[in-house]
Amino acid sequence: MPRFAANLSFMFNEVPFLDRFAAAAAAGFRGVEYLFPYEHTPEVMAATLKSAGVENVLFNMPAGDWAKGERGIAALPGREEEFHQGVAKALEYARVMGVTRLHAMAGIVPPGGPDAASCQKTYIANIKYAAAETAKANITLLIEPINTRDMPGFFLNKQAQAADVLAEVGAPNLKMQMDCYHMQIMEGDLAVKLKAYADRCGHIQVAGVPERNEPNTGEINYNYIFKLLDDNGYQGWIGCEYKPAAGTVPGLGWFEAWKK
Repeated sequence: MPRFAANLSFMFNEVPFLDRFAAAAAAGFRGVEYLFPYEHTPEVMAATLKSAGVENVLFNMPAGDWAKGERGIAALPGREEEFHQGVAKALEYARVMGVTRLHAMAGIVPPGGPDAASCQKTYIANIKYAAAETAKANITLLIEPINTRDMPGFFLNKQAQAADVLAEVGAPNLKMQMDCYHMQIMEGDLAVKLKAYADRCGHIQVAGVPERNEPNTGEINYNYIFKLLDDNGYQGWIGCEYKPAAGTVPGLGWFEAWKK
């Protein structure tokens, strides 16, 4: 049976961030994820999780200057020391909060920026470093292909590219974060890819395509996808990283059949 985690950067935005944990629990979610915890101390985050009674299944390592449009720095030459510091910061939060999965965003290569070969070399070196550091803490490191319609210039775009990174890095704790929304936009063929990369998949996320609303909207048959994941023995979480079309709770009708 699928286990669903509410993405609190997208869902329950009707209330302040720290109140979203209890709101998700009240709606029937037992897991949560979100972009970043760093506006609050790890101790505050841990206390909030405990009070709400939910598991924090995932958050992102620091991703550069988000307000200025940066979406990760792992593939950006010259930012290696900043990336290493971000790994250490994320690990400290994960230790206090009991989180066992961290996502390292590759980043957007600016127009006229470094060439692809330099970015690839930097990316592999940084992911090797992060994989080694997270392994010491028994944490799974995740990398995620993201579509170029929402994030033009993002370095990692397709599942095969991510699989090649896993093969080159060769770390057992490095896995693919397979977001069905991004995957459908970039390449489709979801069922075949979910089966092909099942042994390398560490986390799944969902949203309707193309509007990125509830998963029962748009062109993907998620009831089929959820059954497929069950049939293939997927034991991880499914992150609900979607934009509620008309309020979070009113849009949870799709979740009723699954939350029990």
